[in-house]
Amino acid sequence: MAHSFTHRNLPRLLLQAREAVMVHTRPSLRQQALSDQQWRVLRVLGEDHSQGGQGVETGRVAREAYLLGPSLTGVLSRMERDGLITRERDPQDQRRSVVRPTAQGLRLVDTLSRTIEAHYVWLEQSLGKAKLAQLYGLLDELIQLEGPVSATAAPTPPSQLEPTS
Repeated sequence: MAHSFTHRNLPRLLLQAREAVMVHTRPSLRQQALSDQQWRVLRVLGEDHSQGGQGVETGRVAREAYLLGPSLTGVLSRMERDGLITRERDPQDQRRSVVRPTAQGLRLVDTLSRTIEAHYVWLEQSLGKAKLAQLYGLLDELIQLEGPVSATAAPTPPSQLEPTS
């Protein structure tokens, strides 16, 4: 007998929301010959650069751009070939690589960030500032709640909690 679900499919809704937002972003990325993954890498590097960063270790790029190691290697190789990034060994730890945007990569971040920020302004006007802030807050809460926890600090699922009065 098939189980009937009470709740909506949250992972699917989150993917649908992502795709709905990306529909507005992808044409600008494609105009600059960038893939979604390359843009995520450039965004991470651009944010680091704007905060006075000295480059980003590849493990951090992978985490923040949500790319698995083998995919990241290919993405970074293409970006280096296209003159968007440079990679070098970390002087303090030769086992690690540091990635930096080139001037060309930073120009792309600047160009695309204007287009993307314009879309966010439209989104804020359409939903309202309070709703957009609420959406960001709820997503942050969900990420925190569902984020990795240590085995000793694993929370009890709500279905196993005793009712309180």
